[in-house]
Amino acid sequence: MTLHPVVARVTERIAERSRASRAEYLARIDAAARRERPARDELSCGNLAHVFAAAGADKPELRAGKHASIGIVTAYNDMLSAHQPMEQYPTLVRMAARNAGASAQVAGGVPAMCDGVTQGREGMELSLFSRDTIALATSVALSHDSFDAALCLGVCDKIVPGLLIGALSFGHLPVIFVPAGPMPSGIPNKQKAAVRERYAIGEATREELLDAEASSYHAPGTCTFYGTANSNQMLVEMMGLHMPGSAFIPPNTPLRDALTVAATEQVLRITALGNDYRPIGRTIDEKAIVNAMVGLAATGGSTNHAIHLVAVARAAGLHIDWDDLDALSRATPLLARVYPNGSGDVNQFHDAGGLGFIIHQLIDGGLLHADILCVHGGDLRQQALHPQLDGTALQWKEPPAQSGDPSILRPLADAFDKEGGLRRLEGNLGRATVKVSAVTAEHRGIDAPAKIFESQDALITAFKAGELDGDFVAVVRGQGPRAIGMPELHKLTPTLAALQDRGQRVALLTDGRMSGASGKVLAAIHLYPEAVDGGPIAKLRDGDRIRIDSEAGTIDVLLPDAEWNARVAQRPDVSAHHVGMGRELFGLMRANVGNAEAGACCLFPSESHA
Repeated sequence: MTLHPVVARVTERIAERSRASRAEYLARIDAAARRERPARDELSCGNLAHVFAAAGADKPELRAGKHASIGIVTAYNDMLSAHQPMEQYPTLVRMAARNAGASAQVAGGVPAMCDGVTQGREGMELSLFSRDTIALATSVALSHDSFDAALCLGVCDKIVPGLLIGALSFGHLPVIFVPAGPMPSGIPNKQKAAVRERYAIGEATREELLDAEASSYHAPGTCTFYGTANSNQMLVEMMGLHMPGSAFIPPNTPLRDALTVAATEQVLRITALGNDYRPIGRTIDEKAIVNAMVGLAATGGSTNHAIHLVAVARAAGLHIDWDDLDALSRATPLLARVYPNGSGDVNQFHDAGGLGFIIHQLIDGGLLHADILCVHGGDLRQQALHPQLDGTALQWKEPPAQSGDPSILRPLADAFDKEGGLRRLEGNLGRATVKVSAVTAEHRGIDAPAKIFESQDALITAFKAGELDGDFVAVVRGQGPRAIGMPELHKLTPTLAALQDRGQRVALLTDGRMSGASGKVLAAIHLYPEAVDGGPIAKLRDGDRIRIDSEAGTIDVLLPDAEWNARVAQRPDVSAHHVGMGRELFGLMRANVGNAEAGACCLFPSESHA
């Protein structure tokens, strides 16, 4: 199939834009890969003795230095449902490695915070920076330089991007990502959302709301809506970093365990010691990043990846921007409707054909690069295979040729929308992104007066006081990465949705983030320059008329140029947000973080925050 011209053009311009930085990156990882024996053999005797001092049954193998050793980087903790199933993974991995004549050790753990717990709380202001913290922790784990490969155990919002950024600093190592899978489906998402909206307007009690939430988030595994965590799993598949079809296999099942064993066996086959060397720095190239952006558009994935993918690409020496994402989204039909973009959850999506169906459709439509260096040894077409057990033997079969549920999953010829789910916005207010896959056509644009808020709590207070009448654009500013760490403002979703359901035309404009579960209300997010840097959003006043047009990709305040240019920015005082709940420890990150389109990252000093 001929590659779609937009996909070809975007891929070419990324490669050209990144020519020097990518060449420098590849030279660095190639220099680190020049080994003809296990990595730990290059350690001194004292270094090596520390490596195997506590290795028990693996001590002879680690000492002999004849075979590969796997470093496990894990995000396990037992408070968060998505990561709790990973408790026994290291034991399973060690066993599989021993059976293959090799060894495996937990190299380190990384923090894994849950946005579902911290939404609307002070801890949410650490959320975005936890990604870079995870990247740093991953690099510390692998810095002992005693491993020939790595397995990264992680699932959720900032965890997978952080692991990826950290692993790419060790791009000479082959790395396979090992997920845990989604929990069983709970109450229908539409029913949960309805209770949230009733609670927002005072028609449901806290006990009713807690019952609904506990019936939704109720077991080990990933939350089943299509937010950032499950978008992560889609992206990892699109970039060829999973064993085929791993994303949405439930935890604590024989098939999930078999895939974890298979990942262990496979990562040993692709080290520099063998004949099929597949380092992660070569797997993640401009083609893999374009595949990820196309997958994001085709499935209506999380808005957070408009930030995370930029940072991940930069870690591999690649430079992408929102124009790339916008162009690919406009060329990619929307093939999936998974909550909050539809009524089904990821379990129903998987049962309907899931990512295997999506990947085949996109490859056949010329929208994906099939020839990427996938970790499983094949190309992206093999990534679409569905795993199954024949007794205890792991096998793969072709994905279904037809959707099992056209309300959730459709082919290119009958797509839900001719364009994908994400847009870039640009105008005299700056640059922003918007997710439109869950927004109906009549709500994809707005021309209305601004109501200015300095926090999401201020907006909710105004709502409870009955002050939010008529049509308006809610401007919530002072929420950017340099201000307070760019927290998600998901707490606003039920309130704004309730107003829209009343018949008001409403939208959100913010220099903060929304959730991966961004819903049916138009939300122009990630706006920069941010308010704390004196961006245009800091010049807005109550009543200023704002026009957001997601189809045209524009975002403007409708004032005469002379009046607008004469305005003085009112930079918010956010000092109260810099202490307490650990926030005082992240001042260095706030001071050095780049803007949203630069990945809101503080790890690459060449990226300006201006």
